[in-house]
Amino acid sequence: MQSDFLSIGKIINFHGIKGEAKVGYSNKSVISSLKFCYINKQNEKIKLEVSSIRFHKNFAIIKFKEINSINELLEFKGKNIYLLKEEIEKRLDKNEFLIEDLIGMKVFDNNEDYIGEVVEIKETLANDILCIKPEDDKKEIIMVPFVKEIVPVVDIKTGKIIIKPIEGLL
Repeated sequence: MQSDFLSIGKIINFHGIKGEAKVGYSNKSVISSLKFCYINKQNEKIKLEVSSIRFHKNFAIIKFKEINSINELLEFKGKNIYLLKEEIEKRLDKNEFLIEDLIGMKVFDNNEDYIGEVVEIKETLANDILCIKPEDDKKEIIMVPFVKEIVPVVDIKTGKIIIKPIEGLL
């Protein structure tokens, strides 16, 4: 059941004295439409109802109905907040997908030649990197920058990724 939850942000600190949480996030559209979320408390996910959300600088200021003071919020400082994967998927635009959905997809070049399968995604400051295991087990993992110029097609429905190989990549 744990894998059904995905982190959507992290409680960085409190904001004010009424128990509002200063939350770091990566997807503003998911956070801005939040009605509830889950948080770990004693190795169990508990549901928190969102009373209000506003944005300040690069953070979301979230008031949870169940938390009404700094002291009540302090036990959650530094903890991630979660949503069920299916809730996040409902909020994605038609051309958006979860990066974890790329794992297991088949990769082809623009001539439809099979290259391998995505086995991992590495995060870097510049961009994500697709780690592709070639069909030939004797070859090393191929690392491909996940940028539109090199990876023009990602078809989640068919489980197929097409890349434009550049010199030295394959």
